[in-house]
Amino acid sequence: MTVEYLKKASKRSTDDSSGVRDTVQGILDEIEAGGEAVALRYAAKFDRYDGNVVLTRDEIDAAAAAVPQRMKDDIRFAWDNIRRFAEAQKQTIRDMEVELAPGLVAGQKAIPCQAAGCYAPGGRYSHIASALMTVTTAKVAGCGHITACSPPRPDVGIAPAIVYTADLCGADTILALGGVQGLAAMAFGLFGLPKADILVGPGNQFVAEAKRILFGRVGIDMFAGPTDSLILADETADPHIVAWDLVGQAEHGYNSPVWLATTHRPLAEKVLALVPGYIATLPPINAENAGKAWADMAEVMVVSDRESLAEVADQYAPEHLHVQAADLDWFLGRLRCYGSLFLGEETTVAFGDKAAGPNHVLPTSGSARYTGGLSVHKYMKLVTWQRVDRKAARPVAEVTARISRLEGMEGHARTADIRLEKYYPGETFTLTATD
Repeated sequence: MTVEYLKKASKRSTDDSSGVRDTVQGILDEIEAGGEAVALRYAAKFDRYDGNVVLTRDEIDAAAAAVPQRMKDDIRFAWDNIRRFAEAQKQTIRDMEVELAPGLVAGQKAIPCQAAGCYAPGGRYSHIASALMTVTTAKVAGCGHITACSPPRPDVGIAPAIVYTADLCGADTILALGGVQGLAAMAFGLFGLPKADILVGPGNQFVAEAKRILFGRVGIDMFAGPTDSLILADETADPHIVAWDLVGQAEHGYNSPVWLATTHRPLAEKVLALVPGYIATLPPINAENAGKAWADMAEVMVVSDRESLAEVADQYAPEHLHVQAADLDWFLGRLRCYGSLFLGEETTVAFGDKAAGPNHVLPTSGSARYTGGLSVHKYMKLVTWQRVDRKAARPVAEVTARISRLEGMEGHARTADIRLEKYYPGETFTLTATD
């Protein structure tokens, strides 16, 4: 495969990690040792907030009253799609059992986590959609207690729309804490919360690092870096739509890569010409983010055919993969590495980000090679069980004894031996591989 780069990234989204781990580790250690008082101290320092941390019912109701009805209707539209998609996903995992041999029965149970901590960013943008995606799926999965956590704004608190959304989606507790201190509160069980079994949701590099450090003590959805998007296009694509789709994802932040791979060089050249002008029309902060991402992180490449487009996608393993090309069914069947796939001009990554139904918490930085995004499955443990009657135990015990002794694990072998001696007294068995 030959790739011609018309634009090449000068930086990588992973170039920006200096000092973050030590900072986050120090905050987590202090909060674990000092508890709620230290968490509140960090809230005052970083969130510049000294209000109520655990929202009361009256505060939740007041936030809901501050949300315009049109916005409530829009949130409910998105919630309904996300909930129904999650419910359909849940139906793909069922308890089951199988008789492997007469008297040897094994099975599977899907058990939801008891306590989930759902983080919704609220710094530069108020991520209503993150509350929708994380809390709804936890509720559908059947988690026993769900905490929604979001950064408060100075002297204001959590954005009312996030509060309304978290409550609508089924959060049992809403926590006004940002960043590392918010994740620590959920993980360590502060402010009357149960200790979280799993922490989910996107966030900045400090949130991502806190999840990385806490992983093992708690489950997490994934190690997430800056959001990224790849568009695959051919001569049928509309350059104006392609350009806006790239700009729309670049506004996430200065370190959010966007990529275009196309078989049609005139399309690539037109998009390169259009993007700077489109960025200039955005509000100042959005334009600043998108401009830096486009300048430093964006790539535009030309390849020979659609198989080469697919190979590029497999190599980049993007979080979002958008195909704007002919024969969408071919791409659906061929593509293998992506967090979420968007097929055709009529959809866009923003639909998935906000309201279409599939989850927007997705693998970044190439991790779509080995994992998918957040779903009800992430909140559920697939555990196994077995039951053996005495007749079926005989061949299993003999094989277990022989394999165990071959491995040098005599204690394991004798747990099999004792059952054979009890259930079949006086009989002779082959209990080593050399017998």
